[in-house]
Amino acid sequence: MKSATQSRLSIDGPAGRLEIVANDPGEARRGVALVAHPHPLYGGTLDNKVVQTLAKAFFASGYCALRMNFRGVGASEGVFDEGRGEIEDFLVLAEHARRTYGEGELALAGFSFGGFVAASVAGRLEAKHLVLVAPAVGRFPVGTVPAGTLVVHGEEDDVVPLKDALDWARPQQLPIVVFPGTGHFFHGNLVTLQKLVEQHCRA
Repeated sequence: MKSATQSRLSIDGPAGRLEIVANDPGEARRGVALVAHPHPLYGGTLDNKVVQTLAKAFFASGYCALRMNFRGVGASEGVFDEGRGEIEDFLVLAEHARRTYGEGELALAGFSFGGFVAASVAGRLEAKHLVLVAPAVGRFPVGTVPAGTLVVHGEEDDVVPLKDALDWARPQQLPIVVFPGTGHFFHGNLVTLQKLVEQHCRA
């Protein structure tokens, strides 16, 4: 069996080169997981701790975890495009994943703004798993998501209030896993978050 590898590379995007990081389990790979980071104008990058935690969870579950810096972040070219261009970037990442890793299972995940991006493309990409951590409902037009989506939120989130998430989930009859006493960035709860996502992938 091949050993796991991490590689940092760039791919062609709609607004220039896009920086990505791949964590690949090699021959043990069951599919690919694409992970979207928080808002580019507020410090969101592919190295965000929640984003890294999501990538670790999918990698531990047998997926090649792909993280990307949206346009204008890190070594990615271009400028922030209010979500429209970032959705395009994410679709290009999905295309790259299909070409590079084949037609295995596809999982999508996103944190905060990244949750909006992942939810926006879930229907088009027919993902097996969708994981949204503190999705930026109320700030961006996060639509209806497939049944079985894992939504995780902190009780004391001061960026995306829990009430907004519940108001969004209620018409969909969509359960939310709430971490008591936890803020937007899940400080002190990242290990628990990772285990929860791994459990979801096994179900």
